[in-house]
Formats: sequence, structure tokens, C-alpha cells
Amino acid sequence: MKLEISCTRAEANHKQLLNCMNSIDGMTDTFERISKLLSIAGNEVRLKILFLLNMENELCPCDLADILRMSVPAISQHIRKMKDIGIITARRDGQTLYYSLNENETDILDNIFKSIKLERKIA
Repeated sequence: MKLEISCTRAEANHKQLLNCMNSIDGMTDTFERISKLLSIAGNEVRLKILFLLNMENELCPCDLADILRMSVPAISQHIRKMKDIGIITARRDGQTLYYSLNENETDILDNIFKSIKLERKIA
């Protein structure tokens, strides 16, 4: 199957362009997953929640509400969005739900959190 290349530059490297197209096409699921993660983490409150869960391993909504000086219902809305796409998981202990990061997502988030910690040390 021959793909049409729209680049008309004389020096366009068609082999390079096709190689890049094939690479991107083979990683569609990965790009989708990371894009969802970054979209959710792009909200300051949710990024703080993710950072805190990374730092403490697990917290309940009321802990997060106290730390972030927000209401529990507001925290719960953010948690629901993160839980819906699988970034965080829940564990029930009696009446209390504890949230933690999904281990499959921590590798991506670790680099973001390292940057945040590094910024704190520099400032």
C-alpha cells in the first residue's frame, strides 16, 4: 500500500516521512492513554491530588479536602474524573474509601513529579 505524501519540498525525505507515519500509527493506543492522563493532570487541583497520592501512597477524600482546603464534594468530583479513566483506584476500609495511583500510570507521572520536586528545590 502506497501512502500519498503531500510534502513537495525537493529535499523531502519520503522514506523518513513514511517511517514516522508507521511509527505513529503503531502507537495509537499509547498516545490516547497518555493524552487522557495529561488532559486530566492538566487541571491544577487534579495534579495536586495525583502528586499527593504519589507522595503518600493513599489518601481518603476528606484528607485531600483538608490538605487542599476544599470541600469533600469538590474533591470527589475530581476523584471521579480520575477514576473514570483509570488513573486512580479505590480501596474500601469500612465506611472509608482510600484512593491510590494506578500502578500502570506511575511511570509517566513519576517524571512529572520529579520535575515538581526539582522546581521546589531550585526556588
